[in-house]
Amino acid sequence: MRTRHLLQLVLLSALWGASFLFIRIASPVLGPNVMAALRIGLATLTLAAIMRATGEPWPWRHWRELTGLGVMTVALPFLLYAWAALRLPAGYSSLLNTMVVPFGVLASAWMKEDQLSPRKWLGCLCGFIGVAFIVRLGPVQPTPELMVAALACVAAAACYGICTPWMKRATQRISPLAIAAGIHATALVGLLPGAAWDLPHARFTAPALLAVLVMGVVTSGLAYWLNLRVLSQISPVAAMSSAFMIPLFGVAWGSLFLGEALGPGMLWGGALVLLATTLVTGFNPLRWLGFLRTR
Repeated sequence: MRTRHLLQLVLLSALWGASFLFIRIASPVLGPNVMAALRIGLATLTLAAIMRATGEPWPWRHWRELTGLGVMTVALPFLLYAWAALRLPAGYSSLLNTMVVPFGVLASAWMKEDQLSPRKWLGCLCGFIGVAFIVRLGPVQPTPELMVAALACVAAAACYGICTPWMKRATQRISPLAIAAGIHATALVGLLPGAAWDLPHARFTAPALLAVLVMGVVTSGLAYWLNLRVLSQISPVAAMSSAFMIPLFGVAWGSLFLGEALGPGMLWGGALVLLATTLVTGFNPLRWLGFLRTR
């Protein structure tokens, strides 16, 4: 992996780490269906504007494939995370999001898009332990509602992980920008009926609308485009390693903007997450430092 790919993964982790806080703000006010539809609609408009500005054609002949990807990687995960946010703290959701990696590792090996190795499995283990240190899960009442919300997050992570190698193959035939725009447009069509049904119950407050605006334009539209560009150049497992860094940024943003205290586990957890990212992606920081010395 090149340095620019790693830096792009770090940027994606920072953006997606913030999205769990935004979901927690917007979903209880707007409702899961309305929030997800607004988020996807704004992402679609953003990507459509970029396509128009760059002269990129819409990939109409791939609509079946993009519909499947849109349902599995946009509509279902966004809706499941939005619903889970009604019952589950953002830290828990970001932790459960790391389940993307084991699902993706197995799917990538099955589709022969990547190879399993002891180094990658060790990286997954370090990532899980590091995230547990960072989030510092406190005692919660294991109610049936909370357990169902946790399962919803696992299901959303499974959608992402299983479809990542499928998305990797799509980038070999369709441009990343066209894929990003196509999957959001098809996902929006699927979510509109539910959003219309729940619209009378939504409360359009300024904080919720601002959160959705940032998610739609930045963490969905632009971030998905960037993610697909990175995925087209590196392995699926390496691309999914950003899932380990998401809770690291989620906790950091919570401390910076919400005044949440940082625990001692942040240091050890952050170190383990960085080690996991190195093991899974194959990025060698020593080689990078050696390159800088020769400059």
